[in-house]
Amino acid sequence: MKTIKGPALFLAQFAGDDAPFNSWDAITKWAADCGYKGVQLPSWDGRLFDLAKAAESKTYCDEIKGQAASNGVEVTELSTHLQGQLVAVHPAYDAAFDGFADPSVHGNPKARQEWAVDQVHKAISASANMGIRDHVTFSGALAWPYVYPWPQRPAGLIETAFDELAARWRPLLDHAEENGVNICYEIHPGEDLHDGVTFEMFLERVDNHARCNMLYDPSHYVLQCLDYLDNIDIYKDRIKMFHVKDAEFNPTGRQGVYSGYQSWVDRAGRFRSLGDGQVDFGAVFSKMAAIDFDGWAVVEWECCLKHPEDGAREGAQFVSDHIIRVTERAFDDFADGGTDEAANRKMLGIG
Repeated sequence: MKTIKGPALFLAQFAGDDAPFNSWDAITKWAADCGYKGVQLPSWDGRLFDLAKAAESKTYCDEIKGQAASNGVEVTELSTHLQGQLVAVHPAYDAAFDGFADPSVHGNPKARQEWAVDQVHKAISASANMGIRDHVTFSGALAWPYVYPWPQRPAGLIETAFDELAARWRPLLDHAEENGVNICYEIHPGEDLHDGVTFEMFLERVDNHARCNMLYDPSHYVLQCLDYLDNIDIYKDRIKMFHVKDAEFNPTGRQGVYSGYQSWVDRAGRFRSLGDGQVDFGAVFSKMAAIDFDGWAVVEWECCLKHPEDGAREGAQFVSDHIIRVTERAFDDFADGGTDEAANRKMLGIG
């Protein structure tokens, strides 16, 4: 068995225009001060990282890693959540998602999609230049507006959507294979890959591509009322990344999973800081140890109540307390009397 690495912190929710969150040097020092050993880097944030340069220059990547290391943290993975979202966008979301893209492609869905594919392609190359084996992203979505089957979906609608989604991602998966990098899709509402069934639908269409993998985040499963522990057993061979995020689901006589368009504070399902929600992280970390997960436990702070800096500091200690240093021997080795094949056969009465 292997011991999970961590704690690490996803920096997307913390990067900003004010110190210490506005530069790579300052934010990595801050993360280390909070107790983190690693940071997951949002590739779209120019205050922290130059993706185009990283895709071309190993020297630049070494500088990024070196500065982080000098401040006490390791770069765990690169993220293209925002760019991956734009690989596939239903027209209903064009205006909402334009802000994720470079201004030069706003109002032009075709150019925006090409830009997004190029961004993910660059991030895979940059991951290889940094010596990082796993990359996290969103799948994007063409079928999401039709997630509820009313009005009745026309025959073939979902199949066509997934065929197209697979066709858009296959070249990127092949590029990932060439660079020794896993693409880990965060299974997430709003994406066509939002649960195990939809991941399998996609996986089948990319011919069970070895580089098509998952980021596991139990919080998104709590809000779907999905068995987040069984999910680990089912997809253990495809889970390559891990977001440690808490959530709670408290349905009432007025609202359930859909939560009536309410704000995060008033929803039945809410994201919470670590330890404040309903996820059984003792069981989660036990499962992750049992499946030999050897990646990073990365805190993703999202909470509708607690201040992010408090959530970050508490999260580092929370993960440290939950990481299981796996045993190198069986607990009952002291009672091992030693044996051989002849003795075994004699014990069975077949000697």
